[in-house]
Amino acid sequence: MAQPLPPQLAPGQPLTALAPMQDVTDLAFMRVIALYGAPDYFFTEFFRVHAQSRPERHILRSIDENDTGRPVFAQMIGEDIPHLVRTAEALAQHAIAGIDLNLGCPAPKVYRKNVGGGLLRDPGRIEAILSALREAVPGLLTVKMRIGFEDDSNFDRILGIVNASRIDLLTVHGRTVREMYRGEVHYDRIAHAATRSLCPVLANGNLTSAPTAARIARDTGCRGLMIGRHAIRNPWIFRQCREEFAGLPRSRVSLSEVREYVERLYRATRDPAVPERAHVNKMKKYLNFVGQGVDPRGDFLRDMRRAESEAELFEVCDRHLLARPDGEFAAEPYPGVIARPNCESPAEGADGCSLDTVAA
Repeated sequence: MAQPLPPQLAPGQPLTALAPMQDVTDLAFMRVIALYGAPDYFFTEFFRVHAQSRPERHILRSIDENDTGRPVFAQMIGEDIPHLVRTAEALAQHAIAGIDLNLGCPAPKVYRKNVGGGLLRDPGRIEAILSALREAVPGLLTVKMRIGFEDDSNFDRILGIVNASRIDLLTVHGRTVREMYRGEVHYDRIAHAATRSLCPVLANGNLTSAPTAARIARDTGCRGLMIGRHAIRNPWIFRQCREEFAGLPRSRVSLSEVREYVERLYRATRDPAVPERAHVNKMKKYLNFVGQGVDPRGDFLRDMRRAESEAELFEVCDRHLLARPDGEFAAEPYPGVIARPNCESPAEGADGCSLDTVAA
């Protein structure tokens, strides 16, 4: 029997969660998202677990200094059972809502180490890991997984292991590891998990807007939704989801509000020790997603990618976002406006499921 989950913002509605994304879902980003409408739950970037590892301090900040008022689950990635148990016990000393195990990261550098999505090839290893963690974790223990590695041939077996391990919440991204972030999401497999699982299930994958989220929640029978890159594009999405679920008009977002969001995100994530050019380049990774809702031709994206300084970046923002300040920011990405057209799959050396690995 799954343990009760933390209270949600709107009881009776589908749950909402911000997906863990490396180099994105840090304390600064959580705080910015909360200002526009927090999700029910936050999940940290993953803590890398191995023989020499200790919980990374910058990720611990997103737990220890979190003032958003929302529960935070600590995600781990690894396959060494004693060290996963050790890390879970260490994380339990912090104000976490629960421990989450990553069984889905599709980055080649990750799965080649037989962690993240790589473990989906080895259900026996997953069973041993979850059994040990369940014994060591008295509180909430959750899992985020994909439907398989090459295909979904192990899917039912792993769902059975999740049930036997008394997992408290399961998030399913409806693609295989090999499918990365490309192609259609197999929502029918998520629906299958929702039917088969003894714990609540969150649907994940290409949840582009509040209407889409509501439709997927209804069609899959899931308890809720976990949203990732489309919350980067539209930080109002969790508030809009609650409005959609309640049958209320969705909040309209203007281009001037997007301009304010860009500046807030720029300031919140700014590290004085990082050179301006490097921070501008980091912002471009966020803006690759934001730009999908600015104009249908992708002019903002084209001009933004050429910016090399803070002044140039905000000149582009002003030109495209303040020329029509009351213009509406698109609820869905414009067709054909691709976030990262030259990076449709992760680079070979990409370290984890960061913005460098998330495309399409």
